[in-house]
Amino acid sequence: MAWNEPGNQGKDPWGNRGGKDQGPPDLDEVFRKFSSRFGGGGGNFNKMGVLLVLIGAIIVWGLSGLYKIEEAERGVVLRFGEFHEIVGPGLKWKPTFIDEVYPVNIQRVNRLNASGLMLTQDENVVTVQMEVQYRIEDPHKYLFRVTNPDQSLSEALDSALRYVIGHTTMDNILTVGRDKVRRDTWEELEGIIEPYDMGLRVVDVAFKEARPPEEVKPAFDDAIAAQEDEERFVQEATAYSRQVEPQARGRAERMLREANAYRERVVLEAEGEVARFTQLLPQYEAAPEVTRERLYLETMEQVFSNTSKVMVDNKDGGSMFYLPLDKIIQGGGSAPMVEQAPANRQTSTSSSGARTTSSDNSTGRSSVRQGRN
Repeated sequence: MAWNEPGNQGKDPWGNRGGKDQGPPDLDEVFRKFSSRFGGGGGNFNKMGVLLVLIGAIIVWGLSGLYKIEEAERGVVLRFGEFHEIVGPGLKWKPTFIDEVYPVNIQRVNRLNASGLMLTQDENVVTVQMEVQYRIEDPHKYLFRVTNPDQSLSEALDSALRYVIGHTTMDNILTVGRDKVRRDTWEELEGIIEPYDMGLRVVDVAFKEARPPEEVKPAFDDAIAAQEDEERFVQEATAYSRQVEPQARGRAERMLREANAYRERVVLEAEGEVARFTQLLPQYEAAPEVTRERLYLETMEQVFSNTSKVMVDNKDGGSMFYLPLDKIIQGGGSAPMVEQAPANRQTSTSSSGARTTSSDNSTGRSSVRQGRN
């Protein structure tokens, strides 16, 4: 049964019996009873209580002003809502209700992504995803230059990416032009955020993904495979040319040097012949027969210098010939064949001047054959 129902004679929540008084107890009366228990008058207690409350409040206020700034952070201090200073890392104190401190991490690399379906220069649709990495350089500007710097940077990245994609063909986006798209997006993004002076510095822009729509993906996969085959063939041809070209250049250089050497040798020989003829002409004019005989002998000596035969002139008609064995032995060759020329004629002989000899294979002895007139 509730305490205030009819017929309830019990205590109510305020300590009244019989339910006659339904209101709360008098607070002043309760406070006077409490102060009287401590044996002091009401005025003295009020002064001491106020003093204790003030001291406690000052202690709590002083302790509440302690704060810590981490090593990677900087604290932006506002005094009565106005920028006051930027404090470094460490244990700090601020007057509570007067200063407010906003710690900002300036060493952490923050990341934002931008992605979506975008229209290319050649009126194709491509799905592109790009990530920007940035750091906070100026905490004050980061907090108070714009309302939401992260959201502003994300919108600037999306705008820059769509502008660059709209000025690039789809083949370049999917294949060889990815790095150029990344660099152009970076430059365009910095150009957009520079007037806002948000206190941010872009560290890197990463081109994460670029793909055609799923409906036409198989056709683009074939095109990419063909592009890769083309690049592979070009690289193989380049490697082959780098291998063959030095060899061809070496052969051409060798042939050129041989031709130059041959030309110089022929020219020198021709010049020598001309000089020899110039020197010989006066002698021939003075004594034609002697000069002609000498030229004949020099020519025959040159022709028979590498043969094993000896040319003798048997004008005496004798049958004995002197065989120069000492020169034959020094030559280290087999005994030369000596042939007798007819009388009053010159025939082929060896350069040693020996008469014609022949080897007898059965007896190992040398024999002399005498020519007859």
